[in-house]
Order: sequence, then C-alpha cells, then structure tokens
Amino acid sequence: MSVFASLVERLADLLHPLFGASAAAAAIVLFTALVRLLVHPLSRAAARGQKARAALQPKIAELRRRHGGNPEKLQRAVLDLHAREKVSPLSGCLPSLFQLPAFFLLYHLFSSGTIGGRDNELLGHELFAAPLGGRWADALGAGGPFGGPGLVYAGLFALVAVVAAFGYRLTKRSMAANAAAAGGGSGEQQVPGMAAMTRALPFMSFLTLVTVAVVPLAAALYVVTSTTWSVVERAVLYR
Repeated sequence: MSVFASLVERLADLLHPLFGASAAAAAIVLFTALVRLLVHPLSRAAARGQKARAALQPKIAELRRRHGGNPEKLQRAVLDLHAREKVSPLSGCLPSLFQLPAFFLLYHLFSSGTIGGRDNELLGHELFAAPLGGRWADALGAGGPFGGPGLVYAGLFALVAVVAAFGYRLTKRSMAANAAAAGGGSGEQQVPGMAAMTRALPFMSFLTLVTVAVVPLAAALYVVTSTTWSVVERAVLYR
C-alpha cells in the first residue's frame, strides 16, 4: 500500500504544473488509463471471442431445432459446440476481473487514515472542492447538492448517465444482432448462467451510478474513467 501511495504521489507531483490542486485526481485518471492499456490485449481477445460466438449462432439455432424438446440435451450440445470451436462463453469477463485489484487498491488507499504508520497525506487532495477521500454523503453534508463538492458529484453523475446510456444502446444492438443471427433466439442463453447475465447486461453500466455514490471519490474517478474507456473501446472493437 505504501508503494502504491508513493506512485500516486509521484504522478501527482508530475501533473501538478498542469492541474494544480487537482493533480492527484488527474494522477488517478492517468493511472486508470495505464491499467486499461495493460488490459487492452484481453479486451481485444474478448472482442474476438464475441465475434466467434456470433459466428456460432447459426449452428446453435440448428441445435435448438434438433433438441428444442430436450433442454438438458440442448445445453450439453451447446457446451460441446463451444468446446470444439475453442470459444469461451465467459471470455468477456476477463478484462473486468483483471481490473478489480487496482480498484480495491484505490478504495483502501483513500479509505485509510494512515499508510505505513504515517498519516495518509493523499486524503488532503481534492478534485476542485471535493476531497478525494470523501463520499457523496459527505459532499451533501458539506453544502448540499449545489455546494462545491455536490456539484463535482453532479458532474460525475451526468457523465456516467451519458456513458451508461451509450453503453446500453451498444449492448442492446449487439444482443439484437446475435438474436437475428440465431434465428430470433439467443443460443448463448443455453449456457448455464448466461440467461440471467444476458438479461442484466444492458443495465450494468447504470450500476456505476450507485458505485460512484458510495465509494471514496478517488475510487469513483477510477470507476468513471474505466467505464468510459470500456464503452469507447467496445464501440471501436465491436463495430
């Protein structure tokens, strides 16, 4: 944790001439971008997997016609098809899983009063008027929704809402294309657990609003930056 704190402080020092008092917030955005660059090869692999799964939809539609009256046999046949074609139905989850350690590091770093036996000086940094270690509830208590910290969160919520709406449209369009390729149904829903995941997928981006409201602002910046990156990345890779 001390090493990670030093990394954030060094990045903030480098960015201070450009961003002034908000340099630590800029450092977190830059750190998030570096993490996403490291994860990008996995995202590209996930995109290839998505396209491979889409290519399987006609074969899955045929399996549905042959085994539609036997759900268990259909499920086994779909799983066998994925195994033969070396296509994982869950490969798209890997980029998100590999980002979790960075998120939790930031969460704990800006939730701890001390780091390595010393006062956590990072808690004194702000994004405009909002402390990076504070939460939305703290911002409301420090001046209400139209105070300085409250307006910072209002801006973040507005950005997340726009990104989430765009992500929702991308996901629905992708699901509609897969359903059309499968002849009006979704073969992926025959994979165990995929039915519930598929129904919830278009709304996942909106959960970012809840996360931003309850975590320290530093961790919220990570989530907002990463979510925005994800949506732009999907628009490029899945076009």
